[in-house]
Amino acid sequence: MYRRLSLVTVLTWYVGCGQVFSQSPQQLTLTSTIRIAQQQSYDAMLARLSFMSQYWSYRSFQAELLPAASLSGNLLQFDRSMVEARNYDDGRIAYVENNSMGNSIALSVDQNIAALGGKLSVQSYLYRLDQFSYDSRIYNSQPVRLCYTQPLRAYNSLKWQKKTEPLRYECAKRAYLESMEEITIQAVNLFFNVLSAQSIYQQSVSTLKDRQYLFDIARKRFDLGTITKSELLQLELSLLNVQVEVENNRLTLKNQKFRLFSYLRLYDYDDIQLMPPYSVPEVIISADEVVSKALANSTHTLQQQISRLESEKLVAQAKANKGIQVQLSSELGFNRTANHFNDAYRMLKDNEIVGLTVTLPIFDWGVSKGRVKMAEADLEVKKTQLEQAHETYIQDLRNCVLQFNMQAGQCKNALRAQDIADERYDITKRRFEAGAVTVTDLNTAQQESESARAQYIRQLQTFWTGYYSLRKSTLYDWVGKRDLTADFD
Repeated sequence: MYRRLSLVTVLTWYVGCGQVFSQSPQQLTLTSTIRIAQQQSYDAMLARLSFMSQYWSYRSFQAELLPAASLSGNLLQFDRSMVEARNYDDGRIAYVENNSMGNSIALSVDQNIAALGGKLSVQSYLYRLDQFSYDSRIYNSQPVRLCYTQPLRAYNSLKWQKKTEPLRYECAKRAYLESMEEITIQAVNLFFNVLSAQSIYQQSVSTLKDRQYLFDIARKRFDLGTITKSELLQLELSLLNVQVEVENNRLTLKNQKFRLFSYLRLYDYDDIQLMPPYSVPEVIISADEVVSKALANSTHTLQQQISRLESEKLVAQAKANKGIQVQLSSELGFNRTANHFNDAYRMLKDNEIVGLTVTLPIFDWGVSKGRVKMAEADLEVKKTQLEQAHETYIQDLRNCVLQFNMQAGQCKNALRAQDIADERYDITKRRFEAGAVTVTDLNTAQQESESARAQYIRQLQTFWTGYYSLRKSTLYDWVGKRDLTADFD
């Protein structure tokens, strides 16, 4: 089932890539840029593969909690050699010829007991020994053998894994969603970098046309004697500078486009024009609500829990390894030895083995005690670090919310400033044509118009970057009013 799902996912991805490559849009919006980046960028592929690794790690842990069946055996164990033999009457040692073959097979079903740290096994065993020198054959069978091993004071790793592994898997889910939002932020920045370069280039082309037109007028006015040679040369110099700027801006736009479309893995983009998002959503976000959503949805809380559990686990491990170590081993079943296969399963005899293994360190120069104290000190350090990181995290969130809530107004002001600057430049240009203003006034109005346009794009970029940063921190869509999710199955 999982292989089929993976194949469908891969085929869907390649078909989507083919559609995007073969039907490249002539106009690219911010929304479509984000969608393409989340579908086919290399960062998106890495995010999916990283989650897949965590997914199978969690599946492996779950499998450890289930019974495991195994079949093992030693086949064709031929032995022809001289072996040592002791005479039980007088104790003399002699070497006799051994010519034998052994075969064995065992079926075992094992179950880990996570709560206790023990292991329960149900086994079935059969051994056959052929002694060719004596033309003898012996079967040793254990049809049913129940074994249980229980450490009484040892460190129980499976018990701690039951605490940490579900948290790691849930953290991997949220980390995947955060990776998608990080991809969105990267796409937004690349999009607006191209948009800014595109706007500057288009503005410089428009300015070049205006300057060429105004220069032609200025030469006529110079012939009429209404402007000085210095003003004409100043306007010509301005025209040459604009021509240089056009070429530089064209190169900058080309480089920024390459960065964006390489990230999107689109290779036929010469005719694609970016469409700026002229409007921003009217959304005011509460800082308390952002903090609440971040603590409930993001990886921050889970990572802190995991870090603390890891430190507590080391303390428990150090304490378990200190002092007396006791392990209980028990075996209950049936056994039979016979010369024929059928007889090996008749008239079975009881087989019980129970014992304790004890290890008691007498003196270790305080090594075990030192390890416990060191683990406890590290735990306290970790608690302090996590508490400090948590306070910093909350404060950063509140600052981000405060800045974001002001950004919509900044965008409106920047848009109004752009309109005013454009209108002022048009008025100044007409007045220059009429001979009412100097070239310096015209250059100043043009620079203000270009600055206002660039400022508006920067404010838009700041708004959308801040919005998606809040989405990443909270895994919540503040416009759609819903938690961010994905089909992790």
